Amino acid sequence: MEQQYVEEVFASWFYLGKLGAFNAENLQVQEVGIDISYMEYDPDMAENAFMSPMHNMTDFEYLGTWGRCWFDLGTSDLIALDILINALTQLSKDFVDIKRLIIGGENQDWPVSDRSNYLFSE
Repeated sequence: MEQQYVEEVFASWFYLGKLGAFNAENLQVQEVGIDISYMEYDPDMAENAFMSPMHNMTDFEYLGTWGRCWFDLGTSDLIALDILINALTQLSKDFVDIKRLIIGGENQDWPVSDRSNYLFSE
């Protein structure tokens, strides 16, 4: 059950990324600030922003209590990683005790021996 929770967070995050949701060039609500009662969203600004979709995600794999997967972040902005970390932090508080999160690089406790196994397929 815990694996399913973690995988659902990553899958949801990835699908938002595929749709270009993590586009720091178009953060109109964030830029307005706290008083959004009468905010007018500018669809032209959204339309003219550079596309920022993610491209691919591998399946999860597990070794003991470790889990991992790979993403092609495409042109997504780094706000995507903040959002993922926020979601996983809350998941860890409420459902799954996540001891450590490694983004990028390689986990020394679980080295990657053959990267060809992790190539993305369309």
